[in-house]
Parts: sequence; C-alpha cells; structure tokens
Amino acid sequence: MSKSIIQTDNAPQAIGTYSQAVKAGTTVYLSGQIPLVPDTMEMVSEDFEMQARQVFENVKAVCEAAGGSMNDVVKLNIYMLDLSHFTKVNEIMSGYFSQPYPARAAIGVAALPKGAQIEIDGIMELPE
Repeated sequence: MSKSIIQTDNAPQAIGTYSQAVKAGTTVYLSGQIPLVPDTMEMVSEDFEMQARQVFENVKAVCEAAGGSMNDVVKLNIYMLDLSHFTKVNEIMSGYFSQPYPARAAIGVAALPKGAQIEIDGIMELPE
C-alpha cells in the first residue's frame, strides 16, 4: 500500500514533527487542527465559537487537499478545554456535515497547543 503526505497552504502548517494528513490507500488520517489562521499562523480569536469555526475550516481545507470533502470523514475526535461548549460544537458541526454524520468523540482536556480551546483530528475514507 502506498503512503502519501497531504499538505495545503489553506490550513495551518505543521508546528511539529507531523504532517497535516497522511493518505494510505483510500484512508486519510487527519492530524489535529487548532484554530490558527493559515496565513498568519496566529490564533483566530479568544472567542470559542470563532475558534471552533476556524478549526472546522482548517479540517475542511485538509480534506479538500486530500481529494475529498467533509462528508468523507468517518471519525472525528474533538478535544475541548471546556465541555460546556458541547452544544455550540454540535451547532457549528451541523453546518459542515450532512447526514449520516461521522462517528465522533468529544473529550475534555486540560490544555491544548498554543492555548487553543479546541482541537479536532479525524479519519477520512475517500471514494474509490
């Protein structure tokens, strides 16, 4: 099985020893995205809703760079500093996905890179 690296300027560049995504066969493993603006590599805002929207935009950009769309995502992990934002994440997520929705976990964490309030990673299965 071949492995290829997915990279796009439309999502934040990796800030460590990882790739934005790795494609193995028809499966794409999406690295965690935080709410950095790709052009500036700065946090979009301190506002949770703006951070969540930016993270979904970043994930969308990587999906598109891999040749897919958000509706090809089969699994998401959403990490949040404050799980009281769960309802807001559901609301925002509904604007990026149509049914059937991907499998998902929402996980409360103590800290995220660069002081982010939310991070999302996932797995995408491309149509054959």
